Formats: sequence, structure tokens, C-alpha cells
Amino acid sequence: MIDLEERDGIAVVRLAHGKVNALDLELLRSITETFAELDRSDAPAVVFTGSGRAFSAGVDLWRIIDGGAAYVHEFLPALDAAFLAVFRIGKPVVAAINGHAIAGGAILAAACDQRVMAGGTIGVTELLVGVPFPPSALGILGHAFGERRAREAVLSGVTLAPPEALAAGHIDEIGSLEAAIVRAERLATIPPDTFRLSKDQLRAAVRGEPDPRVEELWVRAAEDGRIERYMTETVRR
Repeated sequence: MIDLEERDGIAVVRLAHGKVNALDLELLRSITETFAELDRSDAPAVVFTGSGRAFSAGVDLWRIIDGGAAYVHEFLPALDAAFLAVFRIGKPVVAAINGHAIAGGAILAAACDQRVMAGGTIGVTELLVGVPFPPSALGILGHAFGERRAREAVLSGVTLAPPEALAAGHIDEIGSLEAAIVRAERLATIPPDTFRLSKDQLRAAVRGEPDPRVEELWVRAAEDGRIERYMTETVRR
């Protein structure tokens, strides 16, 4: 589900869950646990990447459809927790976006301190699906992209290839895993206590309080057919 290795002293976290690393309850809990453990570890920095053709294609919407309200009730807190675990770890984290980073996958990438993209597309498509963002996700996007660009990304639902993503400010560099490791090594030269405090100060404005209206609309979307229509029109099960 998650592979963890060391490259030149840097911890490399690799999602390895199905064909496109879709976010289900089990993967989200594993992400949260992994980043909590890394925060307590001796690793000086982290590179977060995926496997296959995707960094993460976002939420496993078929699980949402199949599970209904009971699954959504468990899933959304786990989604919030995973976003915030990546966002709040007190160590440098660089995303090595190996392939598609869509919706929740794009937010996980945005939760990192810097982003290096090798291929695929990146974008947040939640409104096209018909579901709202948790407040933590919107805060993370605003922090990573800037408020205006985050607003454009949310309302358009557009997905961008690496050159367009770089021009839009959604990524910092077009490059490989090795380029991400170089960035992580560079950030790791900052004294850890200074980095941790500075990162906390920079991110203090992003809050993670849940909004009950979000769960209500996710349940409605699972039950009124809008998610299934989107999936039927855009992807094969």
C-alpha cells in the first residue's frame, strides 16, 4: 500500500495501491500513520511520490458510491487527517509527481513544501464531480498556489500538464524523482528546529475544523447519482 525506502539519507514514501493509487479509507489511514512516524523519526526530509502512471488519481469514488452514508462518515475525517498529516509534518517534504495528481491527489501534492513533476496532469476536479472540498483542502490549496490561483483551479477544475502547471505556479520544477531528492537534501540543510518552527508559522492560518455541510453534500452526491454519472462519463470502473 505504501513503500518506504531511503535514498541518500532521504525518506522516500511511495504510494503503491492499485492502478492509480486511488484514495480509500485504508490508504488514507496508512498515509496518516506513515507521516506521523516520519515526523518522529531521524529522517531529515521526505520525498512523497507514487507508482505506475499516477501519483494519485484522487478519491476512490466507486467506494463512495458503494458505501454510501456510512462509508462517507468514516472516510471524510480520514481524508482530512491524511491531508493535514502531510501538510503539518515538521520536516521538509518534496512531492515527486510521477504521473497524474488529480483531485485529492493534487491536494496531497499541494500539502508538500515543494513540487517536482515528471509527467501526467495535475488539477482539482471536485466541483466537476459535484462534491465540495473539506476546509483543510481549500486552505492547503490557497497556501500552495496563492488565493487567486487556487480559486481559479477550484472553479475551473482544469487539469494541467507539467509545462502549464509550472507556468500556473502549481509546481516548482519539471523533473524526476532525483530532482525532488536534490530539493529535499537542500531543505534538509536548514537546522531542523528552525525549519520546524518556520514551517509551523507559515502554515498557521490553515485550519482543519470540519464543516458538517461537507459530509451532507458528499452523502447526497453518493445517493443522487451525480458521482456515478461523472464516473460513467469519464472513466471505466
